[in-house]
Amino acid sequence: MRKEEFRSIVIFGGAGFIGSNWTERLLKTTEAKVHVFDNLSRQGSRHNLEHLQQVAGRGARLQITVGDVRDAVMVGRVVKYATEIYNFAAQVAVTTSIQDPKLDFEVNVGGTFNILEAARRHGTRPYVLFTSTNKVYGNGGQRAALAEADRYVAPGYRATSESQPLDFHSPYGCSKGAADQYVRDYARIYGLQSVVFRMSCIAGQRQFGSEDQGWVAHFLYSALEGHPLTIYGDGRQVRDVLHIDDLLNAFEAAYANRARTAGEIYNIGGGAENTISLLELIDRIEALTGSRAAYRFSNSRAGDQLVYVTDFGKFTEHTGWQPKHGVDAVLRGILQWHRGNRELFVPPALQSELLARRVA
Repeated sequence: MRKEEFRSIVIFGGAGFIGSNWTERLLKTTEAKVHVFDNLSRQGSRHNLEHLQQVAGRGARLQITVGDVRDAVMVGRVVKYATEIYNFAAQVAVTTSIQDPKLDFEVNVGGTFNILEAARRHGTRPYVLFTSTNKVYGNGGQRAALAEADRYVAPGYRATSESQPLDFHSPYGCSKGAADQYVRDYARIYGLQSVVFRMSCIAGQRQFGSEDQGWVAHFLYSALEGHPLTIYGDGRQVRDVLHIDDLLNAFEAAYANRARTAGEIYNIGGGAENTISLLELIDRIEALTGSRAAYRFSNSRAGDQLVYVTDFGKFTEHTGWQPKHGVDAVLRGILQWHRGNRELFVPPALQSELLARRVA
């Protein structure tokens, strides 16, 4: 039997939603050494680290560094011997980018630049995957969207491919777009094996979700916990949703086919078969759980897209990847995880009591 290749992997943002799921997949399915780098600023990141330590057990395959991607010296140390780098560390909210564009720039552009420079200087030519966003396309060049009962429809538009011109509509779009161009050009100029994923809505287990990011989980938790929602706009906005497990499959496919994918940019999402509007999601959650979220409307937010659907045909052509899970599977996965981790969603004063009951 052929011995598995040596893999030393650094995951920036490894304690977050995507990072912790990817770390767990690697620990369970490979012999890779995994180094998680995270500043632990996101909700649930410490819980995710505890879970990963349990998965890793007593071995030395998992290493953890608490740090910030804006610290070039620290970044340089952790990637020195890496064969693979995944950059999930980011400022992720359009609203935050508008309130504090300097922070947004420093994390998303500056942090990515630090990682690329560290990879280039150490001369190992590691494989680098960077997760960008569909927000780099602005409104996607769509014609005027028409409002139907529960969703917008854009006549003549089916999905957005990588040929769509970039059209940043927010500081967040600017910073992620600038970063993904740096990643692509470091492949062209310096020979790094770098790949960019421009992602739509990713959802699934271990996603905490908030008003600014992770809206599918946020809507589900709000319905279950009885917290009212604020819908910005009229709720007819349409997105395609991708299950986190399908994204992990895409990471695997990109790496396995790196001779083809290196230097490329791919749109990654659930596609036309997995679209849903905000209003439709509220109905779907009620049908699944029996709980209906209360909500009120507010003004639309800057940088929002009325309709966005991913054309992932290029990635399918290069790797054979296709999504396997629909929106209902996404919701069931989040619901199951929520039921097993209720203590994480109650006020801190009650968390100790619930944890004690679980142990007892």
